[in-house]
Amino acid sequence: MPDPRTHQKYDALIESCRALTPVATAVAHPCDESSLAGALQAAQAKIIKPILVGPEERIRALAAASHLDLAGLDLVNAQHSHESAEKAVALVRAGEAHALMKGSLHTDELMAEVVHKDTGLRTERRISHVFVMDVPTYPKPLFITDAAINIFPTLEDKVDILKNVIGLAHALGLKSPKVAILSAIETITSKIPSTIDAAALCKMADRGQISGALLDGPLALDNAISPQAAQIKHIESPVAGDADILLAPDLEAGNILAKELVFLANADAAGIVLGARVPIILTSRADNVRARMASCAVASLYAQAARMTSLKAEDYRSRDAAQAKRP
Repeated sequence: MPDPRTHQKYDALIESCRALTPVATAVAHPCDESSLAGALQAAQAKIIKPILVGPEERIRALAAASHLDLAGLDLVNAQHSHESAEKAVALVRAGEAHALMKGSLHTDELMAEVVHKDTGLRTERRISHVFVMDVPTYPKPLFITDAAINIFPTLEDKVDILKNVIGLAHALGLKSPKVAILSAIETITSKIPSTIDAAALCKMADRGQISGALLDGPLALDNAISPQAAQIKHIESPVAGDADILLAPDLEAGNILAKELVFLANADAAGIVLGARVPIILTSRADNVRARMASCAVASLYAQAARMTSLKAEDYRSRDAAQAKRP
């Protein structure tokens, strides 16, 4: 029986990385076959240049048992998973890696090092997670946030979550992504706080506090992704029925939605964490190799866009300095 999953959207993401220089990626504790094979396949596809961080003997033994070739790859020895996370983050801080990838360690272990006050990778932006999903029944990639990091995000947290995902959408080629701010209903009521947040976020967008996207909400899920449902409920909006991004009211709702799509709608989910100094490829230990490769592609495209933005900013600063010196 043929696999009902279609990978056309992920294929397009991976294909768009072929013209890019592989991004140096610190892979923390790739000590099971899926995480190691995912990193190596992404390397073979020239998406990333992995630096494997973990118990060297264990990684080499795993590679031999799994018939995986480590030739030409850098290995940084670490005694255990906690040290693997610490050293992987240190590689990023030293500028030797421009992306971070979770291996077979627990998410909490890696993120504890990422958010460490003195030695981590935090910025002024709140850290958040995005699923970039390939749903066979939806005509384009679907971004779901936040389903893994922020449990009960405040209104201010949601502003950062939105800014993170809008930046990612831009990096993937969406100039003006359509954001549906989800709730149970499409009307505003104080009895459901997420509807109040949705209304506030839309007004913030109107006032320029959030830019680069079209926002609408509150919207129930059916109104966000189904043109027919939006039409039946007489919702006139450029977002309703055609959303690119779904902002979940909290982690539980986002996580349930993403896993529902995976297990009931044959979707694939590429996972990435944003808001740190570099993109973090944060996938589940249960993810298949293909999902890991797609996550690497998303991180590569985001890292490339961040580098271009940084270069442009540096160019502007140099130009301004040169002009200031003119008599």
